[in-house]
Amino acid sequence: MNDFSAEAMGLVIREHRQAQQPPMTQEELAEQADYGKGGAVSISRIERGLVSPREHRLAAVALALRLTPGQLEQEAEDRTRSLALQRGRRPVKLRDQVAETKRRHAEITEKTTQRSKITQEHGESFKRVHDVVRDKFFMRFVALAESISGAPEPEKPGEKEIESTREAPTAIHIEAMSAGIANAIRGAAAGGAAGAAVGGAAAYGAFTAAALFGTASTGAAIPTLTGVAATNATLALLGGGTLAAGGAGMAGGTLLLTGMVAAPAAALAAAGFYVVKQRRNKKEEERLRTQIEAAEKDLDQSQKGFDTMVDVLSRATVIMEYVEVHGIHALEKWRASLPPESRDWESLGHGGQERYKGFLTLAGCLLAMNIVNVPDLLTAEPGPLRELDEIIDETLRYADKTIRSIV
Repeated sequence: MNDFSAEAMGLVIREHRQAQQPPMTQEELAEQADYGKGGAVSISRIERGLVSPREHRLAAVALALRLTPGQLEQEAEDRTRSLALQRGRRPVKLRDQVAETKRRHAEITEKTTQRSKITQEHGESFKRVHDVVRDKFFMRFVALAESISGAPEPEKPGEKEIESTREAPTAIHIEAMSAGIANAIRGAAAGGAAGAAVGGAAAYGAFTAAALFGTASTGAAIPTLTGVAATNATLALLGGGTLAAGGAGMAGGTLLLTGMVAAPAAALAAAGFYVVKQRRNKKEEERLRTQIEAAEKDLDQSQKGFDTMVDVLSRATVIMEYVEVHGIHALEKWRASLPPESRDWESLGHGGQERYKGFLTLAGCLLAMNIVNVPDLLTAEPGPLRELDEIIDETLRYADKTIRSIV
């Protein structure tokens, strides 16, 4: 991870955009960098230092500006050092110190407010499509699968493969999730509680909890793709909210995530009296300045995690939207082709059996995506953050490729 701030990168990108002949608009840069719908808003947020483009986005932006990613990064690193030197120079007069502190306080408040807004936008977008896919694909597939007797048990990954999650490829995790789902389906078909009241968040939570526990025959906790024990993920599922924020998945993390990114501003609230105070002494000014510097540091340290979180939610939303359009349609076609109940495995025919297996794998992909622990990204140190980023990136890439191959 490079040593530049989002503010510095935003300034550098804006300057290069405006230096084009003729000057390039934010809309034009967004189009050339392949940002898609609403791309100008993304470019605006980058230039204001609210988010920093991830590696693949940075490469596209650099190409649009006729630069290399390395050139942009180097300029951003140089600008970061320059900005730090400027902030380190304290005005001599108390009046000027007060004015500077007020300005920095306003900048932090605005940045934190915007972070919360961005988080809420992405969280709500994901939640909308997640809930549709949960009810119209995942739980409908579960209900159909419960009506089929004699389906073979999927081949499980070995216990040692599952336990060594850090080294295991994403495919092993997906296999484990799919096997757990199949076991939960069999349990529900046999009268287990997991299949009761199919549909809706409560049934989904109960079912996926059973599916997670069902992925290891020993009953041992299985580490998730972010290193959190499956028992924790299961408790989160049953506790409300979403997996992304300690509840039922990536979908319900908006409130908690918003609270987390707003923390620096909340810490400054107690000092607000001194910000608006017309006169304050040197001791008061020093105290407020110290608090503001601490809040700036908190925001800077969490920036890369915040950028990763935004990218993860955005990519996961796109994958879910694909399932919403194509997966639900494919499932409905399969449902219409099924023989009347009571159904057994042999009555499906080869085509129907292969469709069942494909949908089971797709459901495993969805479950693997949902248990990604997004809030960890905001608090992780650089080393662990890099590891989390790589694991999540591999999960999303594999899930996207696999889902598209199935439907």
